[in-house]
Amino acid sequence: MTTWNLLDLDEALRASWAADTASPDDQENWQPENPAWGHCDITALVVHDIFGGALVVGEVYLADGGRRGYHWWNRLPSGAELDLTREQFRDGQTVTAARVVERPPGPLRRWDEYLLLRKRVIGRLGALPEPTVPFRSC
Repeated sequence: MTTWNLLDLDEALRASWAADTASPDDQENWQPENPAWGHCDITALVVHDIFGGALVVGEVYLADGGRRGYHWWNRLPSGAELDLTREQFRDGQTVTAARVVERPPGPLRRWDEYLLLRKRVIGRLGALPEPTVPFRSC
Protein backbone atom coordinates (compact mmCIF):
# COMPACT_ATOMS: atom_id res chain seq x y z
CA MET A 1 0.00 0.00 0.00
CA THR A 2 1.21 3.48 -0.86
CA THR A 3 2.02 5.79 2.04
CA TRP A 4 0.33 9.18 2.01
CA ASN A 5 -0.49 11.89 4.54
CA LEU A 6 -3.42 14.12 5.40
CA LEU A 7 -2.23 16.78 2.95
CA ASP A 8 -2.30 14.17 0.18
CA LEU A 9 -5.88 13.27 1.14
CA ASP A 10 -6.91 16.93 1.24
CA GLU A 11 -5.38 17.53 -2.21
CA ALA A 12 -7.03 14.39 -3.64
CA LEU A 13 -10.44 15.44 -2.34
CA ARG A 14 -10.09 18.99 -3.65
CA ALA A 15 -9.07 17.71 -7.07
CA SER A 16 -12.04 15.30 -7.05
CA TRP A 17 -14.83 17.70 -6.07
CA ALA A 18 -16.91 18.92 -9.00
CA ALA A 19 -20.48 19.91 -9.83
CA ASP A 20 -21.37 16.26 -10.50
CA THR A 21 -20.37 15.23 -6.96
CA ALA A 22 -21.96 18.22 -5.20
CA SER A 23 -25.29 17.78 -3.46
CA PRO A 24 -28.07 17.94 -6.08
CA ASP A 25 -29.55 21.07 -4.49
CA ASP A 26 -26.09 22.72 -4.64
CA GLN A 27 -25.00 21.64 -8.15
CA GLU A 28 -26.47 24.69 -9.87
CA ASN A 29 -24.49 27.03 -7.60
CA TRP A 30 -21.28 24.99 -7.50
CA GLN A 31 -18.20 26.86 -8.76
CA PRO A 32 -14.53 25.86 -8.97
CA GLU A 33 -13.71 28.93 -6.85
CA ASN A 34 -15.56 27.28 -3.94
CA PRO A 35 -15.00 23.56 -4.64
CA ALA A 36 -16.05 22.34 -1.18
CA TRP A 37 -19.59 23.67 -1.74
CA GLY A 38 -22.10 20.84 -1.40
CA HIS A 39 -19.54 18.15 -0.57
CA CYS A 40 -19.51 17.92 3.22
CA ASP A 41 -21.54 14.73 3.67
CA ILE A 42 -19.78 12.53 1.15
CA THR A 43 -16.37 13.98 2.04
CA ALA A 44 -16.99 13.15 5.71
CA LEU A 45 -17.92 9.61 4.66
CA VAL A 46 -14.71 9.15 2.63
CA VAL A 47 -12.67 10.44 5.60
CA HIS A 48 -14.64 8.05 7.84
CA ASP A 49 -13.80 5.18 5.46
CA ILE A 50 -10.12 5.91 6.03
CA PHE A 51 -9.89 6.94 9.69
CA GLY A 52 -13.07 5.68 11.34
CA GLY A 53 -14.08 7.75 14.34
CA ALA A 54 -17.40 9.55 14.46
CA LEU A 55 -19.50 11.58 12.06
CA VAL A 56 -20.60 14.98 13.33
CA VAL A 57 -23.55 16.93 11.93
CA GLY A 58 -24.48 20.53 12.67
CA GLU A 59 -27.22 22.85 11.51
CA VAL A 60 -26.31 25.62 9.06
CA TYR A 61 -27.85 29.06 9.40
CA LEU A 62 -27.52 31.94 6.95
CA ALA A 63 -26.24 35.34 8.05
CA ASP A 64 -29.87 36.56 8.19
CA GLY A 65 -30.76 33.73 10.61
CA GLY A 66 -32.59 31.54 8.09
CA ARG A 67 -31.87 27.82 8.21
CA ARG A 68 -29.84 26.45 5.27
CA GLY A 69 -29.49 22.75 6.05
CA TYR A 70 -26.83 20.55 7.61
CA HIS A 71 -23.06 20.37 7.64
CA TRP A 72 -21.06 17.14 8.19
CA TRP A 73 -17.49 16.64 9.42
CA ASN A 74 -15.41 14.08 11.31
CA ARG A 75 -14.28 13.42 14.86
CA LEU A 76 -11.22 11.22 14.60
CA PRO A 77 -10.57 8.37 17.05
CA SER A 78 -8.10 10.68 18.85
CA GLY A 79 -10.95 13.12 19.55
CA ALA A 80 -9.62 15.73 17.12
CA GLU A 81 -12.23 17.19 14.79
CA LEU A 82 -11.44 17.33 11.09
CA ASP A 83 -13.56 19.44 8.74
CA LEU A 84 -12.19 19.49 5.21
CA THR A 85 -15.16 21.41 3.78
CA ARG A 86 -15.76 24.18 6.35
CA GLU A 87 -14.31 26.74 3.95
CA GLN A 88 -17.44 26.51 1.79
CA PHE A 89 -19.18 28.91 4.17
CA ARG A 90 -18.03 32.29 2.91
CA ASP A 91 -21.17 34.38 3.33
CA GLY A 92 -21.54 34.59 7.08
CA GLN A 93 -23.19 31.21 7.59
CA THR A 94 -22.85 29.62 11.02
CA VAL A 95 -22.86 25.98 12.04
CA THR A 96 -24.50 25.16 15.37
CA ALA A 97 -26.06 22.27 17.30
CA ALA A 98 -23.30 19.79 16.48
CA ARG A 99 -24.08 16.19 17.34
CA VAL A 100 -22.53 12.81 16.64
CA VAL A 101 -24.60 10.61 14.33
CA GLU A 102 -24.37 6.99 13.23
CA ARG A 103 -23.07 6.34 9.77
CA PRO A 104 -26.05 5.80 7.47
CA PRO A 105 -26.28 2.09 6.60
CA GLY A 106 -26.86 2.95 2.93
CA PRO A 107 -27.34 2.99 0.18
CA LEU A 108 -27.17 6.71 0.73
CA ARG A 109 -29.45 9.25 -0.84
CA ARG A 110 -26.26 10.45 -2.54
CA TRP A 111 -24.83 6.98 -3.21
CA ASP A 112 -23.78 7.72 -6.81
CA GLU A 113 -21.97 10.92 -5.83
CA TYR A 114 -20.26 9.16 -2.90
CA LEU A 115 -19.04 6.33 -5.15
CA LEU A 116 -17.84 8.80 -7.79
CA LEU A 117 -15.94 10.90 -5.23
CA ARG A 118 -14.44 7.78 -3.67
CA LYS A 119 -13.40 6.48 -7.13
CA ARG A 120 -11.70 9.79 -7.97
CA VAL A 121 -9.85 9.86 -4.64
CA ILE A 122 -8.72 6.24 -5.15
CA GLY A 123 -7.49 7.25 -8.61
CA ARG A 124 -5.24 9.85 -6.99
CA LEU A 125 -4.16 8.00 -3.82
CA GLY A 126 -4.50 4.32 -4.63
CA ALA A 127 -6.59 1.84 -2.66
CA LEU A 128 -8.57 3.08 0.33
CA PRO A 129 -9.84 0.99 3.20
CA GLU A 130 -13.34 -0.37 2.77
CA PRO A 131 -16.07 1.62 4.51
CA THR A 132 -16.04 1.04 8.27
CA VAL A 133 -19.74 0.20 8.22
CA PRO A 134 -20.75 -1.96 5.25
CA PHE A 135 -23.48 -0.66 3.02
CA ARG A 136 -26.52 -2.76 2.21
CA SER A 137 -27.52 -3.03 -1.41
CA CYS A 138 -30.99 -2.01 -2.57
